[in-house]
Amino acid sequence: MEIFSQIAPLRAFLEQKKTASKSVGLVPTMGALHTGHLALISESRKENDLTVCSIYVNPAQFNNPDDLSRYPRTIDEDKEKLRTAGCDVLFNPSDGEMYPEKPVIRIDFGPIERILEGEFRPGHFSGVAAVVSRLLNIVQPAKAYFGQKDFQQFKIVERLVEEMKFNVLLRSVPIQRDADGLAMSSRNTRLNESQRKDAIVLYQSLQLAKRKLAEGIPMSSIRSEIKNNFELKQSVRIEYLELADASSLVLLEKATGNSILLIAGYVSEVRLIDNLLLDSNL
Repeated sequence: MEIFSQIAPLRAFLEQKKTASKSVGLVPTMGALHTGHLALISESRKENDLTVCSIYVNPAQFNNPDDLSRYPRTIDEDKEKLRTAGCDVLFNPSDGEMYPEKPVIRIDFGPIERILEGEFRPGHFSGVAAVVSRLLNIVQPAKAYFGQKDFQQFKIVERLVEEMKFNVLLRSVPIQRDADGLAMSSRNTRLNESQRKDAIVLYQSLQLAKRKLAEGIPMSSIRSEIKNNFELKQSVRIEYLELADASSLVLLEKATGNSILLIAGYVSEVRLIDNLLLDSNL
């Protein structure tokens, strides 16, 4: 596996490969890699001659400085996981390399960035757009791979690619879950044993909401019931539970043939998100 920390040498290396007609896939990550990330690597390897994984904890997308400082950083372990997974290239830049100057350009994504994550993390998606734009420009991949867990982020990146006319095909890879259903997340490493058990309430809430929607119960009633379930556990609190159109992210009260449940909450001080695409027969 080739490792680069600077943009210019990476570009030169990739240009050489592309000249030899090698297709390139990009897997953008913030490190602390788990099975979900490795599933993205696997998909890229199936579809491309060369897979590039970026590991960069992007400060521009953190609206909470404490969350940024506590974000897990495990670069040595990550390198070994990538080698084992067959990744071809690791791009692990510094803040100075990615942001020689503080970014001043902000992209307004309209209503889609002011709901769900956007409501509770102001400025988050502008920061996501800043780093994804840079990575797509640096690597210029044929395809880029993202996890379904960050569903709203993927819709934002879709809009970014469409607006800026990046020549890349985006792929969303299904959520990878632990045996009990908890969505794999780098932030899970911050949970102690008791908190880890409580965290499953997010996935259980999605499953309960799915069943209730199938019975024709409106989201307002479902939210109330699930909020009560959260209040029974001292270490957890819900931030939002919403039903949305899976294409537009317009919020809904009843499920359609193309809808998704999205949830966010805190387990102690650790913020987790999850979602569940609904069957078309709901």
